[in-house]
Order: sequence, then C-alpha cells, then structure tokens
Amino acid sequence: MTTLASDPAARQRSARVDFRTDPPRYRHWRLAVDGSVATLTMDVDEQGGLVPGYELKLNSYDLGVDIELYDAVQRLRFEHPGVRAVVVTSGKEKIFCAGANIRMLAGSPHAWKVNFCKFTNETRNCIEDATANSGQTYLAALNGTASGGGYELALACEHIVLVDDRSSAVSLPELPLLGVLPGTGGLTRVVDKRGVRRDLADYFATKAEGIGGKKAVAWRLVDEVVPRSAWETTVGERAAALAERSDRPAGARGVALTPLAKTRTDDRIGYRHVSAALDHARGAVEITVRGPEGDAPADAAGIHAQGADFWTLAVARELDDLILDLRTNELELGSWVFRTAGDAERVLAHDALLCESRDDWLAREIVLYLKRTLKRLDVTSRSLIALVEPGGCFAGSLLEIALAADRTFHLAGVFEDVDPGADPARLVLGPMNLGPLPMGNGLTRLATRFLGDAGALAAAEAARGRPLEAEEAERLGLVTFAPDDIDWEEEVRIAIEERAGFSPDALTGLEANVRFAGPETLETKIFGRLTAWQNWIFNRPNASGPDGALRRYGTGRRADFDRKRV
Repeated sequence: MTTLASDPAARQRSARVDFRTDPPRYRHWRLAVDGSVATLTMDVDEQGGLVPGYELKLNSYDLGVDIELYDAVQRLRFEHPGVRAVVVTSGKEKIFCAGANIRMLAGSPHAWKVNFCKFTNETRNCIEDATANSGQTYLAALNGTASGGGYELALACEHIVLVDDRSSAVSLPELPLLGVLPGTGGLTRVVDKRGVRRDLADYFATKAEGIGGKKAVAWRLVDEVVPRSAWETTVGERAAALAERSDRPAGARGVALTPLAKTRTDDRIGYRHVSAALDHARGAVEITVRGPEGDAPADAAGIHAQGADFWTLAVARELDDLILDLRTNELELGSWVFRTAGDAERVLAHDALLCESRDDWLAREIVLYLKRTLKRLDVTSRSLIALVEPGGCFAGSLLEIALAADRTFHLAGVFEDVDPGADPARLVLGPMNLGPLPMGNGLTRLATRFLGDAGALAAAEAARGRPLEAEEAERLGLVTFAPDDIDWEEEVRIAIEERAGFSPDALTGLEANVRFAGPETLETKIFGRLTAWQNWIFNRPNASGPDGALRRYGTGRRADFDRKRV
C-alpha cells in the first residue's frame, strides 16, 4: 500500500503550497544590497526541499527554491528602487547550479512537473522584464558549472560571465541524460535571445558535458570568460557598468511588500480585495475582484504614501497569489468564473493616475506587476469565464480580466427578481486597455481579440470611456453573449457544466492555441510551444516510465527507449 512516508508524490498531493515568503525565511538565497548593485547568492540548503524524499545537492532546485527567487525579484523592484544592477551568483565552490533536482522530477506526479516548469519560466520572465523595463539589469556570475535549469537561469540574465578554470562549463543535458527538454526556456533563449546558430545549438543540447572556455564565448553561449584571479574585480566592473545605464532614481525610498492578509479553507480563499469560492462538486471557482474602497490619490505622492495598500498594487499581489494557489493546489477546479464588484469610476481614476504618473518609478512598477499578473492568467491551464453583472466594475484594468477570458457573458438589463431598480450591467474601456498591459505576443488583449479586423478594433477603441450596456458591448464584439434575466442562469450553468464534461487535456490544448493568436515571440514560443512539448514528453514512458530516463538516472542502468518516432 502506498503511504505518505514512502511516496514523495503522495506527500506532495497531501499539502498545499504557500507562495508567500520574505527574506528572513529564505533557506536557499541570500540577498545583499551595496549601493546601486544587489547580489543574489544561491546557496541551496540540501535538506530544505519543499517536500521530503530528495536532497538538493549541487545547488539543484525545486519549487521552494524558485518561490524564494520570485519573491526576491519582486522585492528588489519595489523595496530597493536604488538598485540598478543585480548579480546572480553561487555560494558554493565550483558549482553555480545543477538545475532542477532530478529526484524531485522523477518522483513527482505529471501535473506537479508541468506547474513547476511553468512557474520557473514565469520567474525567468520576471527577471527579463526587470532588465527590459525597470532599469534593474541582471548579470549572471557563473563561478562554476551551470547545467540544465542553472544555465537557463543564467540565460534569463542580460550578461553572462563564466569563470575560466578549465573545468567550469555551461550545458543543457536534459535530452541526453533525462530524455526531456530544457523546459524552462533553454532552447528558445539559446537561439532566439542569444542568437546561437541552430547547428551549434543542436550539438550543444546533445552534449551532457557542455561547453566552456573560449568556445562558449565564440558560440555566444556566454558573454565572456574570466580567470579566477580577476573574477571579483571583473564582476564588480561589469555590474557597475550595467548600473550606469539605468534610469532608476537615486535616493528614492522603497515600498515594503507587507505580508498578504489571506484566509484559506478547503472551500474558500479570501484577501482584502479578492475572494474565491471553491466548488469542488462543479469543478469550478467563483472569483470576485472588488474595486477600490475609496477615491484615487490626487497625485503620485499619494501612491507612495499608500504603498502596498494602493489598490492596484494590492489587487495585483492578491490576484497573483490566488492564481498560483489555485493552479498548484486545486488541479480539479478546471473553470474559473470571474466577477467584479464596485465603482467603475474609481477603477478608472486609479488607472488614470498610474498612466499620468508613468515617469514615477513606483507607478511604473505597479503597472508592470499588473501586466505580469495578467500574463500569468493568460498562460494558466484553466477555462476562464467572465460574468458582467449589475454592481460590477469591469472597467479599464479590471476589464482586462474579461478580455483574457475564454468566454464573457454580459447581462442584458438587470435581475428583475433581485433588484429591478439597479443600474444595468456595464463595462468601460479605458487607457489601460490600449497599451500598458500587453500579452506575451506583444499585443493588447483588445488587439488580439480583433486580430485581422482593423475596423472592429477601431470601433471598439472609439468607444473608450463610455459605459457600454450589453447590447452595444455584444455588437462591438467585447463580450461573447448577452442573455437577459430569463436566460442568464441557464446559459451560465450550461457553460460551466459543459466545460466540466470535456477532456481537461483537450481543453488545455484548445485554450493555449486560441489565446496566443498573432505574432510569435520568445514568450509565446516558450508557453505555447516549448511547454506543450515538454508537457507531452513528461507524460511519455521514455522519460517518466519505470524504465525511462528520469527513473533510471543515477542507477547505472541505461533508459529503455521506445524507438518509434511519433
């Protein structure tokens, strides 16, 4: 009989993962700030795995290690506005990072492996976003070998320095050793981001020992190799040079990301502005996002004064945590039903303040955080349904949730048996819908919705600022259906029940394909292509079967591959 004591997979399923942490609780990372340069040192506690059953040797990592890294990246952006460059290095001798822990992967259920890779990819994207948009440039200081996910972490950084000691190298050994792919973006970043020639990339990805020294520079796998004798000096000079390029403000005070107030039971998750009712019988979650409780501050100084309590920042943090909680801990809740409640004008006022204050570092960071949170929603393998009802506030930044949904229902009129005197349900397009919050394809959700139909996009954009009732919203293509009070409950019920009757695998494939219309980017390739392939490969016996490479690794026995190409 399988027991929690003998089966790591069973232990993983038995406990919820909490994504909330802070630096005093870190077990695997050290964060140090020296003027304009911060250093993130990876020093993984071998006995600090998120669940028992494996040791995190050689700076290998599991989900718990990456949760701390994600938290550190967020805190650097908000709590340390004076930091302009971030050095990522290792606290261990002759090893930077050995990548994702193989014993963890081999003993994890399929869904755990997939969600782990997705979260890790999103964390890498946050690092790249900080470099591209926040003036915090990341430098990977590889003071030892970086393999697999360790090299993929380096690939997320803008500049890679490798120690030249005749033994350290970079490698992506997943294919030859484990029968899987570099699933946190390695292949895509090598060819798309670093411009490694495809034939060299092919050779590199089949050589478990990797490439080091001058060849690694010549092949563009790293930017430079530096002898140990000049290591500290060179890394310091490179970090200082990267810091000089930044527009981060000097002398600004950071905003503390205070602990999220969260309540969690088997059937309910609650925060100040976001709540979720978990309906396990229907396989659905009813999520309500509440608008601001008060008026927006008069200017950017008010945003700083409110800090983490500023409504947009608070909502982004709460929704971010909720998405991660549901995605990791509630696998059978396949439909997420979104509602809003509150004053649309207050939502739009908060949006307007952020847009007007775009030159303020904190306002910029809040919009970027909201952008990343909505992207996390886009790539979540769940059916998303939005309900536009009286009393709601699907306006501006909150309307993005409805535009991200697979289907949106907008009530025509009011609920006659509940409140016949209520104002009809309305939605409002605002400036936040026209550029600041792009999807991974580089387009707004509105432009993605009307891809190839410039006239429909122009008509929708022309309605900006006007409260739209159901008939006009449906005519403009902003919602899917506009049932009246008589049909509302039945149509929504059927949509949810129908979704619960379909194959979850087929729905994941359907949603991932139709959500990423438009241009292909590094992000869409990672989430729409690489993740899909890795998902499939993880489920194949060549990788995860009893005789597969993940199971056989380290036993001295070769994997027994089914040689058919399919």
